[in-house]
Amino acid sequence: MAEGLVEKRGGGVEEQGMLFEYTVKLLLLAGFLELILYRLVSRLGMHLSKVAQQYESVRLTFKALSSIGFALLNFVSLLVFLAMFLFLFNKVSTIGVGRYDALLVPSLSLLLLLTIVFLVFPPGMLGSVLYNAIVIVVLGLLVVEYMATHQVWVQRAMVLSYIGGVTGWLYYQMVSTTYGLLGLVAAPPLVHEINRAGEAMMVLASLLVLWAYGGVSLATKNKRQRRRVMIFALVCGGVFVALLFVDYFATLYDQSLAEKIRKAGEGIGWIFQMGMGYTFYLPFACYVAGLLCWAYTVLKLVTIGRMAGFGLGLMFIAGYALQLSHLTLMVVLGLVLLTLDRRRAGSPASTSVREHSLVNVAPPILGGQAS
Repeated sequence: MAEGLVEKRGGGVEEQGMLFEYTVKLLLLAGFLELILYRLVSRLGMHLSKVAQQYESVRLTFKALSSIGFALLNFVSLLVFLAMFLFLFNKVSTIGVGRYDALLVPSLSLLLLLTIVFLVFPPGMLGSVLYNAIVIVVLGLLVVEYMATHQVWVQRAMVLSYIGGVTGWLYYQMVSTTYGLLGLVAAPPLVHEINRAGEAMMVLASLLVLWAYGGVSLATKNKRQRRRVMIFALVCGGVFVALLFVDYFATLYDQSLAEKIRKAGEGIGWIFQMGMGYTFYLPFACYVAGLLCWAYTVLKLVTIGRMAGFGLGLMFIAGYALQLSHLTLMVVLGLVLLTLDRRRAGSPASTSVREHSLVNVAPPILGGQAS
């Protein structure tokens, strides 16, 4: 930081207005419930279809939860649109302040317009390719703006890793759809390899997020914070090691128990693959470690009202496979919130005035008593 400048913490979600603040907060809660009740529980019901057929209560329970999740899906979609429109309204009222507003505002407006049109008139293959291309343009502009306003290298690495993962999925979608549009039977070049590389980069981003935004450091002088960091590290390390070797130890103890654990792991992997797009080809412990890092960071930042917390939460909830339009918009909105979350530097003049006022109000060291 330059000498004579005072760094002020910015990035509170309330700075964009009360309506935007409560929309984002409600969106994070509703999006999390939609993920649990619709994208995960409904898949769990499909996985336990035999049990549901045997017990009527189980079938009715899953049916009710899926219905609530589907209603939440529509509610989340409306909240995403509202938040994006409010952001665009604020951007238009202050257009020219941001370096890339002249490109970002029309691109994001076109993306929202196409989303609405495609909800009414489902797109064909060409429309899907065009939509994904505009998504890449919008994400690219937001990343460039993020890099211009955030100088911490680990934050940049986390965002680049996350965007690399999303781009891997978008490449998979665009190239596969383009080959189908052209009637080509051959497999697209490196489509599966890039898709898997994108998933690996998403997992890497979920690990980097704790370092980038979690404020985890053993160098701090705060004993309570240092103790929390050590406890969190021990818990995560223990869970990570246990998950890596659980199959081996279960095999040593009981072969049938190990087989049940493998089947349970396959079932969990299938549910998350259908709900969030992760194939779990990496060690399962890596995904769990990423989940713990992401959850800790989001909870910490949301508690203090940082925009980054809400943005990271939405980006995680959207998952890897952006098969629904509102999930794509959640990624865009999450990156918008990350871009808005930054430190603001005060001017040297205001700093000198503040220091001068502090000197004036200071009581004398010797003699006299403050009245």
